[in-house]
Amino acid sequence: MDPIELSAPMARAAAPDLGRFLATRGGVLTTGPVALIFAEDGVELASTLAHHLDLGFRAVILLAAEGTPVPLDLPGRVHPVRWDRFDAASVAEAVSAFGRKAAGTWFYYCYNAEYLFFPYSETRSIGEMLTFHSEERRDAMLTYVIDLYAGDLAKAPSGVCRQNCYMDRSGYYALERFGPDGARAERQYDFHGGLRWRFEEHVPADRRRIDRVALFRGKRGLSLRPDHTFSDPEYNTVSCQWHNNLTAAVCSFRAAKALKANPGSRHEIPTFWWQNSVWFEWKSRQLLDLGLIEPGQWF
Repeated sequence: MDPIELSAPMARAAAPDLGRFLATRGGVLTTGPVALIFAEDGVELASTLAHHLDLGFRAVILLAAEGTPVPLDLPGRVHPVRWDRFDAASVAEAVSAFGRKAAGTWFYYCYNAEYLFFPYSETRSIGEMLTFHSEERRDAMLTYVIDLYAGDLAKAPSGVCRQNCYMDRSGYYALERFGPDGARAERQYDFHGGLRWRFEEHVPADRRRIDRVALFRGKRGLSLRPDHTFSDPEYNTVSCQWHNNLTAAVCSFRAAKALKANPGSRHEIPTFWWQNSVWFEWKSRQLLDLGLIEPGQWF
């Protein structure tokens, strides 16, 4: 991963707002895949950008508020957009706008301090993987948010430390999903685990799921909901009707960062470590071996 050095905060004149970007620079979105990275703050923003550039995204849209420390000399594939609303509904609104603007383009969205891994992602590009997924007649891919956390909170009180990083190797489970009418949602499940499960008393009930449809193909009329599901039910399914499909993981410090930042939980959690913690290797092979991502028919 090539380092990207952070610079001074992003100035208002340095980036267009979302509406202006879509109106004047929407052509950037016509050739995907495109990564949308929402920078809630500057924590691990440089490493987040570098990781996704290394995966082969043709364009990376950096959505950050004025004052967020961002790299001074952004690579040509990174396009800053001024955005200052990071609640779930506002992020869903922005993702939906991108998807409707570029029908047919593959998009991925995440926050800073989150990193996408898919089967064999060290040797296959994101474009190769999504081409294969498209040939299986899939327009979206389920991802699991795997919580990462610092192994020693005395040395990393923010909960974020890439060099001494751990994840849970077990404790993940799925529940059947039911629609508003009480009917079972076909091939859809609610997934749980990680820090949100172990420290659920500090996490609102509507934020405890770890499933996110983070990879999707834009389509007219398509909307992302605040709960990370889409208006098209087929986008929310684990796999097609015929066989298992690829799944991916978004390995994320976001929960650890929030638990150590929020006053209600900050002093209640002396460590994230437990008997099922395992050192994170930053390799897709580890996630495959733990059953946290699925190769499907992918070679």
